[in-house]
Amino acid sequence: MISILPPWMRSYERRWLMPDIVAGVTLAAVAIPECMGYTSIAQTPVVTGLYTVIFPTLLFVLLGSSRLLVVGADSATAAILAAGLTTAAIPGATPGSTTWLAYTSLIALICGVMLILARIFKLGFIGDFLSASVLIGFLTGVGVQVFTGQIPDLLGIPKGTGNWFQQQWAWITNLASTSWPTLAFGLGTIIIILGFKRFIPKVPGAIVAVVLSIGISSAIDAQADGVAIVGSVQGGFPPIGLPQGISMANIGICIGIAFSCFVLIIAQSAATSRSFAMKNGQKVDVNRDIVGLSGANFAAGLSGTFVVNGSPTKTQILDEEKGRTQLANFTMACVVLLVVLFFTALLTDMPKSVLAGIVFLIGFDLIDITGFKRILARRKNEFVVALITAVTVCAVGVEQGIVLAIVLSILDLIRRQYKPANFVVSIDEAGGTAFQSAEPGAQTEPGLIVFRYDAELFYANANRFVDDVEALVEHAPDPVRWIVADAAAMTDVDYSAGISLSGLIDYLHSHDIRFVLAGADQQVLETLESYGLMAKLDSSDVFPTVAAAVEEFRSAGVS
Repeated sequence: MISILPPWMRSYERRWLMPDIVAGVTLAAVAIPECMGYTSIAQTPVVTGLYTVIFPTLLFVLLGSSRLLVVGADSATAAILAAGLTTAAIPGATPGSTTWLAYTSLIALICGVMLILARIFKLGFIGDFLSASVLIGFLTGVGVQVFTGQIPDLLGIPKGTGNWFQQQWAWITNLASTSWPTLAFGLGTIIIILGFKRFIPKVPGAIVAVVLSIGISSAIDAQADGVAIVGSVQGGFPPIGLPQGISMANIGICIGIAFSCFVLIIAQSAATSRSFAMKNGQKVDVNRDIVGLSGANFAAGLSGTFVVNGSPTKTQILDEEKGRTQLANFTMACVVLLVVLFFTALLTDMPKSVLAGIVFLIGFDLIDITGFKRILARRKNEFVVALITAVTVCAVGVEQGIVLAIVLSILDLIRRQYKPANFVVSIDEAGGTAFQSAEPGAQTEPGLIVFRYDAELFYANANRFVDDVEALVEHAPDPVRWIVADAAAMTDVDYSAGISLSGLIDYLHSHDIRFVLAGADQQVLETLESYGLMAKLDSSDVFPTVAAAVEEFRSAGVS
C-alpha cells in the first residue's frame, strides 16, 4: 500500500501543512486568470482553462514524482495545438466550436498515450534532444507569437488571418478602428500586473486586475460602449467522457499535432522539475513524472479540456511561496473547482481585453533576450540555431518550429560527434598531463604523437580521425616513430570505423610507424578483435594508460 503512494506523501511533515495550503490558494489566484487567458491561445471556451487546473492537477498529484512541479495549461502547447488544428482545416472544427474542443480533447488523450508509451519503452530521453539553446529559441518564437496574437483583442479590432506577417499587417492597417474603452481595460490590466510585480510582489496582480475590471465593467455597462466581454461562462462539474463528433479520417492529423506537444511536454516538464529539485536539494524521478503527465493529459481529454504541461511560471510561484509538496497543487485544484461550481457567474462581465493583457505579458516573458545574449557571447553557432528556430516559429508556425527544433538539436549532436575536440597529449617526467590542439605540426615529443579523440568512432567521423592522424604524421617536426591512440573516450567503434582504422594501421606500418592503443576498455578491445584489427597488432601494442605507453617509448629509446 505504501509503495504506491507518491514520494511527497510518504514523508510528509505536519509543519508543511499551512505553508502548502497558503501556497495553494496563492497559486489558484494566479492560475485562474492565467489559464482563462490561455484559452484565447487554444481558442477554446473560457471555462476550459479552469478545467485544466482541476482533474489534470489531481492526477499528477497522485502519480507524479516531483514535489513542486505544477501541471496545467501552458502557452507553448496551447499555441502548438491551435496552430496545428488551424493548419489541418478539419471540416466543422472552427475555433471555439464544440468540434474544435472535441479535437483538442482528443489530442490531449493521444498525448496521454504517447507519454505512457514513453514510460514503458523508457523514451524519456527524447526530451534531451531539445538543447537549451534550441529550447530558448523555440520558446522565444512562441512568446512573440503569443503576445502579438493578443494585440487585436487589446485594441478591440478583428484578428487577421493568414501567416504571422499577414496577421500583423491586418491589425496595423486597422489601427484607426481601435476601441479606446477596450484598450483602456487592456492597458490597465498590464499596468496593474507590472505595478504589483514591482512594488507588491506577494500579491498576484492578475487577480486584482480581474476583480477590478469585472467591477468597473459591470458598473458602467462596458459592453454598451463596444467592449467585448467574456459573457456567460458554463458552470458546474467538468463534463466527464470521451470527446464526441470525431472523424477517424482526421486521427492521423491529430497524432502529428500531439507528437509536437508530447516532445515539448517531456522537455519542458523534465527541465522544470529537475531545476527546482536541484535548487531545493531534492531528487526527482523523471520516469514517474512522465506517468503523472500521462495521467494529467488523460484527465484533460476526458474532462473536456486541452493539453496540459509542466508550468515553469506556476512552479516558480509555488517555490517562491514556500510550498513544500503537491498538497499545494491539491489545494489549488480544490479552490478552482469551487470557482467552477459556484462562482462562474461572476466572470460574465470580464472584458476580453483583460485576458488579452494577461496573456500578452505571459508571451512577453517567454522572450528570453538574456538567454540569447549569453549564447551569443559564448557559442555563436548555437546563437544562430536558436535564432533560426525562433524565426521559424514566427514565420512558418509553432508546430513546424518544434519539428525544426528537434532536427537542429539532432544535427548539432551529429556535428559534435563528427568533429569532436581532439588533442595531442604531453606527459612530463612527473606524470603531469598537458593538452594542445591537434593541429598539423603538433607532437608530444620527438618521434611520438599521443592523439586523443574525444568521441566514439563511427561511420560519420572515422575518416576525419584517419585524416587528422595522417596530417599530424605528415607535418610533424620530427619523423614519427610511434602513434599512441588515447582511447579512453572511445566507448565504441562501429564496423565502418573498424575498416577505416584498419586502413590507418596499414598506412602507419608502411611508414615504419608503430600504432599503439592506450586506455581502451575491454569491450572496445573485443570489438576490435571481432573486426580482425588486433591481428595487425601484438599484445605489446596495447597499454592500460597513456602514461604507461609514453614510459615504454622513452625506455625503448625510440628516435
